[in-house]
Amino acid sequence: MARIIDGKQIAKDLRVAIADDAADLKKKGVTPGLAVVLVGDDPASRVYVSMKEKACAECGIFSDEHKLPAETSEEQLLALIDELNNDERIDGILVQLPLPNHIDENKILETISPAKDADGFHPYNVGRLVTGKPLFKPCTPYGVMKMFEAEGVDLKGKDVVVVGRSNIVGKPIAMMCLAEHATVTLCHSRTQDLDAKVRAADIVIAAVGRPEMVKGDWIKDGAVVIDVGVNRVGDKKLVGDVDFEGASKHASAITPVPGGVGPMTITMLLYNTVESAKRRAEKQ
Repeated sequence: MARIIDGKQIAKDLRVAIADDAADLKKKGVTPGLAVVLVGDDPASRVYVSMKEKACAECGIFSDEHKLPAETSEEQLLALIDELNNDERIDGILVQLPLPNHIDENKILETISPAKDADGFHPYNVGRLVTGKPLFKPCTPYGVMKMFEAEGVDLKGKDVVVVGRSNIVGKPIAMMCLAEHATVTLCHSRTQDLDAKVRAADIVIAAVGRPEMVKGDWIKDGAVVIDVGVNRVGDKKLVGDVDFEGASKHASAITPVPGGVGPMTITMLLYNTVESAKRRAEKQ
């Protein structure tokens, strides 16, 4: 059976280091600040924002929350972001997605200052990631890279297959693995002979958003499996994009769902915010 990669423990260890860095910055007169903007009353978004607020408090990060009604106009939201861009207390800005239909998400994300783009979604930061000089790395893929680091997984020369091509996970994790000298194949739901491509992989990263799409017998013996997917099946059960039970019989190490990649995402948001605060401290 595969070794379970414990995302909760890795995230906990990282948060201790983040809190230490935040405490050191406070001694220099800089308190890391994260602004979180929530528009509307989406239940899942409310839960995520609440978790982020709690995580900030635990790590000594100033949390500036803006909870706006669903009827907030695009102009009002743009004005708030401009205000946060110019607020010296704020090192990171997060606009919780999805936004109401009358607001252009791309326009909003592109208005956030690249220097405060703690989510790493701004086109400027995406471009820097592609060219190998990232300012901010997107949180979920960055969390996966930290898991590799914690588990001693060396990507150099390895065949990595990424299943999923989203701008949030698939594309950026492919770029990050490439930067670590892996040979990367970026696949998706329409890839021909997907099972054959996965079977050739030393490392499989599944982020396609389909329950248990990657079958257990697709996994090569000894491969490392990272399951980014979170899918609700029925009323309560959560499953990943990988058939966990089947894959565990072949993989050397695998992330569970839940408790794998999920805890890393908010942790890396805090990490990015503190890194931004360090840059602010250097300018003082």
